[in-house]
Amino acid sequence: MESGLYIVATPIGNLGDISARALDVLGAASLVAAEDTRHSQRLLNHFAIETSLIPYHEHSGAQNAQLILREVSEGGVVALISDAGTPLISDPGYKLVRDAQDLGLAVVPVPGACAAVAALSVAGQPTDRFLFCGFLPAKEGARAQAISALQHESATLVFYEAPHRVLATLESLSVCLGGEREATLVREISKAFETVRRASLAELSEFARADANQQRGEIVLVVQGYQGEEAVSPELLQLLESMAEYMPGKRAAALLAQYSGQRKNQLYQHLLDQKDD
Repeated sequence: MESGLYIVATPIGNLGDISARALDVLGAASLVAAEDTRHSQRLLNHFAIETSLIPYHEHSGAQNAQLILREVSEGGVVALISDAGTPLISDPGYKLVRDAQDLGLAVVPVPGACAAVAALSVAGQPTDRFLFCGFLPAKEGARAQAISALQHESATLVFYEAPHRVLATLESLSVCLGGEREATLVREISKAFETVRRASLAELSEFARADANQQRGEIVLVVQGYQGEEAVSPELLQLLESMAEYMPGKRAAALLAQYSGQRKNQLYQHLLDQKDD
């Protein structure tokens, strides 16, 4: 196996989801860098892999990063894994990848399970465009502010959430985005108590409140994007009004629509509303 830093996806639940290539890399590596070595040791033991483990996470310090880079620089193979799923997706590690690339070392993806993608595949929400938002802030005020900033985002929204905060997050989403907004709660993917529930945010809040089991395990929330017209910024509207002073309103709306990507009819309607006022 060629020397390099291998980014290896591991199962998020069912151990049968690990790929044959991932097992080959983990077995051939000179080191496995793991977010939690105790957790990952159980995975290696299950597949009878005896490769040495070292910790690599946001608190492990520069020393371990340097050890990994030196190992690869000297011709070794290092496999980077997280507790579950694809490393670097809502996990630390991108700096290690950048440092390896800056040194001219090979960085190789070994694809596999990812909770966000698995949840999207069964959520029943549009997947042509989605925004991965990771974990929302724990404090209520900061969480509401973060959600409100996404109110007019048309892409499907994907959140990870801790079990003890999922009810509070569903309630915040319902308040900030509207209780009628559709969403899908995906819980314990590929495990014994897997749940996929699609409903309005208000209904999902009630579902989680009524069943304490829905507040346990690993959770992904997939929320429908904004279905209305995208809001037009005040600056763009001011520019539109200025343009309309020097040319017909339809022409101004058409030109600005071509420039900004906003809908022409929406811009022209604003000019009509201004005229009525």
